[in-house]
Amino acid sequence: MLNARGNLESGLVGSKELLSDEQFAQARSVMDEVKRLGLETIRLSFADQHGVLRGKTIVADALESTFKSGVTMVSTLLLKDTSHRTVFPVWSGDIGFGAGKLTGAGDFLIVPDPTTFRVLPWSPHSGWLLCDVHYKDGEAMPFCSRSILKRAVSSLASANKAMVCGLEVEFYVFKIENERLTHGDGTWPATPPDTSLLAHGFQYLTESRYDALEDVMDDLRRAAQALHLPVRTLEAELGGSQFEMTFEPAGPLAHADNMIIFRSMAKQVARRKGLHATFMCRPRVENVIASGWHLHQSLVDAKSGSNLFMPGDGGALTPDADGWIAGLLAHAEESCLLTTPTINGYKRYQPFLLAPDRIQWGRDNKGAMIRGLMNPGDRASRVENRVAEPAANPYLFFASQILCGLDGIERGLKAPEPVEDSYSSDAKALPKNLAAAIEAFTASDFYKQKLGADFVQYLTHIKRAEWERYLATVSEWEQREYFSLY
Repeated sequence: MLNARGNLESGLVGSKELLSDEQFAQARSVMDEVKRLGLETIRLSFADQHGVLRGKTIVADALESTFKSGVTMVSTLLLKDTSHRTVFPVWSGDIGFGAGKLTGAGDFLIVPDPTTFRVLPWSPHSGWLLCDVHYKDGEAMPFCSRSILKRAVSSLASANKAMVCGLEVEFYVFKIENERLTHGDGTWPATPPDTSLLAHGFQYLTESRYDALEDVMDDLRRAAQALHLPVRTLEAELGGSQFEMTFEPAGPLAHADNMIIFRSMAKQVARRKGLHATFMCRPRVENVIASGWHLHQSLVDAKSGSNLFMPGDGGALTPDADGWIAGLLAHAEESCLLTTPTINGYKRYQPFLLAPDRIQWGRDNKGAMIRGLMNPGDRASRVENRVAEPAANPYLFFASQILCGLDGIERGLKAPEPVEDSYSSDAKALPKNLAAAIEAFTASDFYKQKLGADFVQYLTHIKRAEWERYLATVSEWEQREYFSLY
């Protein structure tokens, strides 16, 4: 084993420098930990284009070869819409990215990041590693969302700045009444379960509602803490069985990893207890309140650590805060495909429900898209972007914030005056549906420059397939409106 460990860098991963020297050292520590704990299996997971974890499970003895050579996955996993249907013509020679690229249901490579290692508290014989995506030969994959965020973080570092962010995540946990596991329920996508409430809603932050949910809150909190997720608060939200958890501040890559792990953990822990956790923005159940995902963000000086958003005695925006807010607003419309990537998410953009419906900012205003929380002497000065749905791919969401905010700073943009009445201003409306968001993203020269034309084409092709399936489905509204009338 010692000789083999000495050769850990000798495989494809080392020859292509897909892990750093520090990561290889960490990999050796992970292998020691797996052996010490007697783990049997290791889950290797990567975030797909939708922010859904996919991957393979290996036996513990295969971990060494995985760090040396990675693990292959079928390329169609990168080419699916949210129904899990492959939406590119993979049997053609060129699907739009060059001859032989992701064609023929061939393979690509996932490489585990040893710094992400965890032991699953609900499956204690199992370890868990997040992975980055590469072409089979180890070359860079332009559609790896985790790598996209890494590059955005590097662009901030080049400007001697770092981002600090905090998460507020809303979601639902329901009791499963019927799993819907008959053969007739095995549709594509599958029939969702029938559910009921764990507790009534519309009693926001009342002690009795929290107490009614405490057993489940505790199960999720303990699992999160066992996974080293920095949970800060637990809240009974406005909707029936609606939860909110917030997390201590951290860097963007750390928190994107935390979010992807938290969503998967919550669904798995809930399912094992006969419950259904969902991060769908607006579930189709009676008396529902849409769930949002609020991202707190600030910039610090990379050397001194000083908060670049903290205003002086007069309270005026600092140049960095001014540019950052202006950049987020300038690119908000074209960014919606990254912040609000589902058809369902646009049904949250309604006035008077503490959700944004237009592109604007306000000081401590929860109806505005950007909420400014910046005061003289407050080292936690920050802005809160309330635009995103909790189903968003966190790597793409965070990358959009960095790229847009930094663009505003570099171009010296100035934020408009903050709004007071956020639901009657003349600010431009957010896109009304996914189709409008797709068109804005497609037309974006900004994202073609920052993410590459291939990525823009790739993501819009997938989301158009989703939208076209939606349009082809006869809705309950249509049936009620027209079936008896005509």
